[in-house]
Amino acid sequence: MSDVKKILLLPGDGIGPEVMAEVKHLIDWFSSNRGLAFEVEEELVGGCCYDVHGVAVTDETIEKAKKADAVILGAVGGPKWAGVEYENRPEAGLLRLRKDLELFANLRPAICFEALTDASSLKPELVAGLDIMIVRELTGGIYFGEPRGITDLGNGERRGINTQVYDTHEIVRVAKVAFDLAEKRSGKVTSSEKSNVMEAGLLWREEVEKLHKEKYSHLELEHMLADACAMQLVRRPKQFDVIVTDNLFGDMLSDEASMLTGSLGMLPSASLGERDASGHQCAMYEPVHGSAPDIAGQGLANPIATILSFAMALRYSFDMGAEADLVEEAVKGVLDQGLRTADIMQPGKEKLSTREMGAAITRELDKLTTKT
Repeated sequence: MSDVKKILLLPGDGIGPEVMAEVKHLIDWFSSNRGLAFEVEEELVGGCCYDVHGVAVTDETIEKAKKADAVILGAVGGPKWAGVEYENRPEAGLLRLRKDLELFANLRPAICFEALTDASSLKPELVAGLDIMIVRELTGGIYFGEPRGITDLGNGERRGINTQVYDTHEIVRVAKVAFDLAEKRSGKVTSSEKSNVMEAGLLWREEVEKLHKEKYSHLELEHMLADACAMQLVRRPKQFDVIVTDNLFGDMLSDEASMLTGSLGMLPSASLGERDASGHQCAMYEPVHGSAPDIAGQGLANPIATILSFAMALRYSFDMGAEADLVEEAVKGVLDQGLRTADIMQPGKEKLSTREMGAAITRELDKLTTKT
């Protein structure tokens, strides 16, 4: 990889542009204070792209995304585009990016910052010190399986069809990601599916088990049905380290896990592809929260999830672990000072706007680097 890191920013809709603005400030900070060289481009995706181009994402943006070292996305969608044809809905732009960039592994950390323990929907003793990584398969399963669609059966009856389908290589490659992450964490992987009622789930279980025996037998592997996993996440979440699961169950389990931490506004994610022969890897980073059109433009959005997504880009795409640690430490420092946005506001704390929170994190970066 060259010294210049190519970043494509896709702010999107709703609060996307507001939270992305704070990532831009961080990029500028690292350029000025750490001597990092970034080549930054910005394009449209989602509803705003449809308004201009009639599609949720253009072919030109897809090509730029493939060439970038990292794509950072804000959010897509909103009621404004509720009547748009299905294939051009804002979310179709996000799905196309994932599919065309072959971003098969979605990493969603669920970390409860000490200062936000009381903000969780669970008792503090259940979430204090929580640190889970959910690895979701992202380009297969029921969201992409064929056949799919809605057919007219006559007599007023219609049928909706979606197909859950997985091949061995799709399961193995995402399981490898989970095992490799577990080696650097606590050494435990929980594989979650519905092998009791779904053949695709049974194949998933068998292939993960086979891979474990062949290459990762030194790590702990447990299998857990997806419904039981959902229950255990709210019963005893700290029993988990790395959870690997399919596209559908990963979508649901990661959203459930996110609320253990206090707010969707705190949760980043990374979607990774495979490295090619030259070492290039497509990757996209985005906050877990949606476009939140009801608060767009009001300065109420929490930028921390997007800022932490940038930290994940530093870690996974640019191999800048120290810089990623610095961003995460700055976020922790701001929260420890009692600074909050509306979604994580607590009695006795200071409420900040989106921009004010971004500025507070930048000031904390200044403090941390001055200390070192």
